[in-house]
Amino acid sequence: IQGVLREPIRYSIDFIPSTQMTDFSSLDLSPVLQQALQDIGYTTPSPIQAQAIPVVLDGQDVLGCAQTGTGKTAAFLLPIIQKLLTIPSENQMIRALVLSPTRELAAQIGESFGQYAQHTTLRHTVIFGGVKQGPQVKVLKRGVDVLIATPGRLLDLQGQGFIDLSGVKFFVLDEADRMLDMGFLPDIRRLLNQLPTQRQNLLFSATMPNDIVELASSFLSNPIRVEVDPESSTVDQIEQLVMYVEQSNKKTLLKHLLHQIQAPAIVFTRTKHGANRVAKILDKDGITAAAIHGNKSQNARIRALEDFKAGDVKVLVATDIASRGIDVDDVGVVFNYDLPNLPESYVHRIGRTGRAGASGRAIAFCTADEAEYLVDIEQTTGQQIPDDRTHAWHYYPALERVMVIRAEKEEAEARRAKQPKSRKKGRYHRRRAQGAKPKQHRRNRRR
Repeated sequence: IQGVLREPIRYSIDFIPSTQMTDFSSLDLSPVLQQALQDIGYTTPSPIQAQAIPVVLDGQDVLGCAQTGTGKTAAFLLPIIQKLLTIPSENQMIRALVLSPTRELAAQIGESFGQYAQHTTLRHTVIFGGVKQGPQVKVLKRGVDVLIATPGRLLDLQGQGFIDLSGVKFFVLDEADRMLDMGFLPDIRRLLNQLPTQRQNLLFSATMPNDIVELASSFLSNPIRVEVDPESSTVDQIEQLVMYVEQSNKKTLLKHLLHQIQAPAIVFTRTKHGANRVAKILDKDGITAAAIHGNKSQNARIRALEDFKAGDVKVLVATDIASRGIDVDDVGVVFNYDLPNLPESYVHRIGRTGRAGASGRAIAFCTADEAEYLVDIEQTTGQQIPDDRTHAWHYYPALERVMVIRAEKEEAEARRAKQPKSRKKGRYHRRRAQGAKPKQHRRNRRR
């Protein structure tokens, strides 16, 4: 990675004095920002904030790798707000652009910006699809300093002439790995070509696969890499558990567990239809639930999130499209009703609990057909998830299938480890290297 990114410095907590980890006042933030942080009850910066904020204030490009729920939003918004306060506004032009993969995440970034910049005169707005563009266009015409957007609506309004990006001085690409998962790479490249060349770039991602490294190398200039947790690792505060169960018994097991849990919970399904079905089943059993997925209107998604935050809905049933757009601090349990086929999605899902240093639980249901998904998740996270074999619906064939796949992968890994790294040259190549002529085939010699 360092070779591709022109040898960026990798910050670690060890390189930062401990005083910078104990109080926001040591991060050289302006009094108005310090007051805002005090108003919302923030006292101690998270590791990613303590690492990234000084780097951004210093004007460096940043490649940030940290899990969801670690405070990435404040890590880029706080220093950008401070730098914008020192730069005079020119003709009401957009000076900072934050790109987000989902509507929910964009809305939450906008909400955070409003809190952090409450004692300033900076203006911001959030634009995304799924709603009428009229109100968004009216705000854009009045002028904003910071624009938070999803790629589709941004390019749409820009194509209509409502957005001018020529004055952008700060560009943030948030949740970059999710952007690529959702197929936004062509839109991102198109957008990058329309931004000014002289700007500060920040890229944040929960995971750092090769595609993200390649994308980062295309527009980051000598970036500083800040990283809190290893790639695809899971938050330490989250207690993980897997339960082996038949597909037909999943709903019964879920209802049983939810009746025992008082804290708010999120249930992840693989499909939109599955999310709707599970929400209806829970409602019929007296457990208030709401589904949130891509087929829901934006107003319905916002209403479901607000009801969940207010406690009017106990369970939010969601698909992966919403896994990074749910920012609720007191989620007690995350259920993987259906295991995801991408291990990284598991990391993002369970990151909805255990946020801001709090503890949390993640319970996964696994059928025999999902055994391969579970083993892939364990290989990616580097740990075997403990299981509960005592519940009434335990399904041994699923456990047996997982054990078989684990053994097969371990054997395959052992065989690869025994294979020599480089093969010796054959006899023909050895003779050629010594200057000998290759032997002619007998048939050729006769000719």
